[in-house]
Amino acid sequence: MKNHCKSLLLATAGLVVGLAGAGPGYADDFTFTSCHLSEGCGTATNFGTVTLTQSGSNVEFSVVLTTGNRFVETGAGATSLFLFNDTVAGSTVTNIAATLNGNDVTSTITGGLSGLTNQSPIHADGTGDFTAQIFCTTASSCNGGSTPTINDLHFLVTNATIAQLTTANANGNIFVADILCGQTGCTGATGLVDVNTGVTPPSVPEPASILLLGSGLAGIGLWGWKRRKSA
Repeated sequence: MKNHCKSLLLATAGLVVGLAGAGPGYADDFTFTSCHLSEGCGTATNFGTVTLTQSGSNVEFSVVLTTGNRFVETGAGATSLFLFNDTVAGSTVTNIAATLNGNDVTSTITGGLSGLTNQSPIHADGTGDFTAQIFCTTASSCNGGSTPTINDLHFLVTNATIAQLTTANANGNIFVADILCGQTGCTGATGLVDVNTGVTPPSVPEPASILLLGSGLAGIGLWGWKRRKSA
């Protein structure tokens, strides 16, 4: 009986160690559903998605617009392609890539793309203030309709977690994209689409939550062992 109890404890402890050792690798998906297009939103309700994946101490962003839409830079979006909130000390934006239907077009943008965090409030019309942005390094390369055709953005934010990068601003908005709408329902309209906190993303449990579950299982195993020993 004692050997059986010890085996149970060892197996439970092994489970806890295994769960705790499973490093970050979870992702959250958000959808652009809040519309601020200049000519109205028509019948369109989904303008694209933002997927954040935790990769160690960094967060990978994948911003994919719905087919037909493309990014633009206008005054409404503070001459940015994409805005979010990041006031984490030491975080930076790296590895920025622009794609068109999955094909890399970064090299077609004169001057390339840049990303900044910890900025003074950047105001986007109707959606509030943000502290981080992705934009064309050379403004003239992307002024209004001259923006190269881009429908996806991919980049890495270092030294941050998903929770830190999904804090809403005073207007309840998490992310904003400045777009030219080409999908059915809003063709030809320009302006901002955003993710509001009213949208709850499906989340895979964070490592800390998994560790807590494992600790609970260990506690159950220990209680069972003590009970058997007493008997």
